[in-house]
This record gives sequence, structure tokens and C-alpha cells, in this order.
Amino acid sequence: MLREVLKIGSRRCYSYKSVRRPSLGATSPPKVEATKEQSGSSPTIENGHGSLSKQLRARILATGPIPVAEYMREVLTNPQAGYYMNRDVFGREGDFITSPEISQIFGELVGIWLVSEWRKMGSPSPFQLVELGPGRGTLARDVLKVITKFKLGAEFSMHMVEVSPFLSKAQAQRFCYSHETVPEDSQLPHYQVGTTATGTKAFWHRRLEDVPQGFSLVLAHEFFDALPVHKLQLAGNKWQEVLIDVASEGEKDFRYVLSRSQTPVSSVFRPMPDETRSCLEYSLETERQVGLLAERIQRDGGIALIMDYGHFGEKTDTFRAFKQHQLHNPLLEPGSADLTADVDFKLVRHTAETRGNIHCCGPVEQGLFLQRMQGEARLEQLVSHALPENQEIIRSGYKMLTDPEQMGSRFKFLAMFPGVLANHLNKYPVVGFS
Repeated sequence: MLREVLKIGSRRCYSYKSVRRPSLGATSPPKVEATKEQSGSSPTIENGHGSLSKQLRARILATGPIPVAEYMREVLTNPQAGYYMNRDVFGREGDFITSPEISQIFGELVGIWLVSEWRKMGSPSPFQLVELGPGRGTLARDVLKVITKFKLGAEFSMHMVEVSPFLSKAQAQRFCYSHETVPEDSQLPHYQVGTTATGTKAFWHRRLEDVPQGFSLVLAHEFFDALPVHKLQLAGNKWQEVLIDVASEGEKDFRYVLSRSQTPVSSVFRPMPDETRSCLEYSLETERQVGLLAERIQRDGGIALIMDYGHFGEKTDTFRAFKQHQLHNPLLEPGSADLTADVDFKLVRHTAETRGNIHCCGPVEQGLFLQRMQGEARLEQLVSHALPENQEIIRSGYKMLTDPEQMGSRFKFLAMFPGVLANHLNKYPVVGFS
């Protein structure tokens, strides 16, 4: 079965590989859990996709073409039929798989990095572990194990920023001993609360703004790539926006069109001084979220680590969809596939440094970061304790994370610290980034 998993992953080597993490204590390869489609819920999901397509068509026919950002937001987070809202989209039976799912090494090294930099800042206590878009909760679980082992008595709480009710329950089941949903009329900043096996309290919030103030260690793994982007194109000396319209007669679903005049976003957009591209993707929501992070870190202290696939202001058209580990037309069957766009780390760094007194490190490539964090040493330790049938899978997973031809160079890491620590961090360089 594990060999079949590797074959599936190889068809999508440009982004992810569908490799399952082996159970080191198992006597045989782990079984694959049945997906919703296998359990007979496929018709409901398909009906939801059809309903979303009809909603979008009706909206466009009534008010005109919509920005790519509006399309992306509706497709991913529509309460009834949004891609992330009502099902598990991760793993071999889903549409994509993430680094923490491929190898426990990823989460362990991220946890060690957080503990190392936290200690360098004087081990402030209490602190908050915050994750934006936690997926299945695998990264939070692995980081929790590391922090619990090395925190040396410090008090901390966990805060998950998640809009999907389905995923929030999956996350709680992954790392909480018990959890419960908070009544909607409670007027609390969180909608779900849980307790881990070691007694750490965990809270779920719909927005970063709802996370309490306080020194925070913030993780954002594949969070910014799902934020809506506007597609802009330079026409003459003015920026115009690429919109989404209903398709022409005889075509399917939707199509791209260029706005006839400037839109609100294209009229206020101001490129960076050294911008040379004539078409690009611009995310207002990325600017907003990074700005919130910068203000929080400057005000309360803390660290943010952003991990995502992206570029440094050179790419033009990266908006795409993935379905069952394959590229998919993002304008077909909205709601049935993941929509994503590469993160512009140049925009992220520029926003952080201008919105607050922030010291940024990176971006650096994922492969380089993991190697500098002694990933090979951890790999050999895991292999030496693994069953023979699992050893090659463990090595293959780590190679997928670090190989420049796979995820090693496509994924980037960027760290944010309070600007007052700049001289301190120059004296004691941030591990993984130098």
C-alpha cells in the first residue's frame, strides 16, 4: 500500500507528494481510513458544488463580473458549500497533503526552533502558542509535544484561528483530551475550548483579532496561500483588474475577463518602487493579516514563523487549483477543488516592516531551514528505531521536504521578531536562517 502511495505522490512532484507518515511502533503499515466519498456522501458534496456554481452565476449575472479574490473567498469559505467548511480535504484521500503530514520531523524541528528562540528572548511566561489555519492539527500536535518537553515549567495556552467548524473538531480530536463547543450566545472571543492530556487549555477563534493580547509564538503554515488574491494587469500607465465572468455560450462555468475601467482595488493599488512586472497577484487580506501580526508582536512581544510556498516578488500568474493531487482548472466545479496562489514574501516582509517596528529574517528555502536545524540527525535517529518496512518511507518523506526539485526550494520560511531585538539577533543569529 505504501508503495502505491509513493506512486500517487510522484504524479504531483511539483508541489506535494502524497506520503503517509508511518507508525514507528506498528507491526504493519497503517490502514487508510475511508473517505467521505467512500462512505457514500459523494452525492451531497457534488450537490453542494452545483449549488455554489449556481449562486456564483446568479450573482455575476445580477451585478457583473467579480474579482478573483471574491470568487476565491466564496469558493473556499462559503458556509454551506465552501471547500474547507464541511469535510476533510487533506491527505492521500483528499486533494493535497502538507509537510507536517509527510513527516513528524517537520513539526518537531519547528517546535525546537520556537523553544530555542523563546529561550533566547528570556523565556517569558506565560505565553500563547497561536496557529493560523491549523489544518488537521498535526503541526500543533507535534509542536505541543516539543514545547511540553522543553518549556521548563512555563505556563502557556494554545489558540487556533480556524473558520471551518469541521476542521476545528478534527484539530481538537488530534491533540485534546476533551473539548466542547461554546454556545453561540456566550459573547466569548472563542467558539470552542479544549484541554490537552497534559492540562494545557486550547481555544478556537474565527479571527486573529479575537486571540487575547499577550506574548505569542505564532505559526502560519500554508495559511497565506489560501487568502484571496486580486489579479492585476498594467494597461498603458494604469492598473486594471482581471475579473471572473460567466462563460460564453457553449463553454463551461466561468471565464476571465479584463475590467473595462479601473476597479476599487486597481485604483488604490500602489506597486513597490522597484516593481517591473506588468501583471501580478495582490492580496489585500495578506497585507491585513501581516499588519495585525506586526502590531501584535510590536505591542505584546513574540515571534511569528510563516511557512508557505511562494516567491520574492518575481512571479506573475500562480492562481491555480488542486483536486485529488492533480492540477485542476480553478474555474471548473467551484467548491470541489482547493484554490491557492503562491505567497509574495516580498509583500509580506515589506508590510511587516512598515506596519510595525519589526525585524524580519528570511525568507529562506524550506530544505535549507530543515538542514540547518539538524534534520538529517533526527532522520537517522528515527530510522534507527523504525521497523525495516518503514525505513524507506521515512527517508522518502524527509527527501520530499528538503529536495530542491520537490518541496525543498518551493516552500519558504520567514520569521518576524520585535524590532527592539534587532541588535540582539544580529549578535545571536536566528537559528535556521543563518
